[in-house]
Amino acid sequence: MQQFLLNELYSKFLTGEINRADFEGLIYIRLANNQDKTCLSHWKSDEYEDFISWFYPRLQKTIDSYQEIGASFESFLNKYFLVSSKEYRIRTVTNAVTEYSAWSVQIPEMYVREESPAYNYRKAEEVITRLIIDKKGRRNTRRILALILKCYYYVSDDFAEKIALKIGVDSNELINMLCNLRKIRQKKDDKIYHLKERIYCQFYRCIIYEKRISLSRENTAVYNKLIVRLGRARERLEKMRKRLACIRIEATNKQVAEIIGITKGTVDASLIRLKIKWETMAKKADYN
Repeated sequence: MQQFLLNELYSKFLTGEINRADFEGLIYIRLANNQDKTCLSHWKSDEYEDFISWFYPRLQKTIDSYQEIGASFESFLNKYFLVSSKEYRIRTVTNAVTEYSAWSVQIPEMYVREESPAYNYRKAEEVITRLIIDKKGRRNTRRILALILKCYYYVSDDFAEKIALKIGVDSNELINMLCNLRKIRQKKDDKIYHLKERIYCQFYRCIIYEKRISLSRENTAVYNKLIVRLGRARERLEKMRKRLACIRIEATNKQVAEIIGITKGTVDASLIRLKIKWETMAKKADYN
């Protein structure tokens, strides 16, 4: 920053010849127009301009923190300018790594992926048609209704409308049952949703650490610190995944019974019979 005459400007600022706003403005103009005379002459002009804009709000703090002990104002500003440039570069790299990780990560590679099953309606109708018929050849739609409500978490309104006619239930009535069940399960569903969101964030945190490690020099303090943080982040992610796996997503038999208006024992028996029949059907044909 030679030939900037910053020391002279600072003296005028102290004596009141120029006010703070003008003083800061003159410093900014001199820095912006004389990159080749700063310690950042090797930076690209666009990057330097962005840095100057980021650095300008810090000028007031820089001026106030200077004390006339030993080093001149110009030397002090030069040192502060250099330190700030390193902080800016770290933030820029971190933001770039975060953006890169968010855009480059592939969904199939995610540690956690919760997708609703893609239903094959024709196959579903065929299976339900066979499950409805009991041992005596009678239609027992209540069993299928109990199963649908049990698996409400994965049942969309579109699927409910299509399957309602098959089981002999009004589509609006079935959708209302699902809505009422979701209201009962709202607190639990919110807990699952928020836990999933935290897992997604933790996953991306691991990706960011991995990318930053790949850009760091081995056996340095920063590299070793990132290795430790990545290990902790992965360990926490695994614990969160296990916690999610232990949470019941399906409705309880008691809740299903309340929605249908029957006893819990009836729901228990219906689902057990459906399970037995499904296993029998699975042995005869590939319905899995």
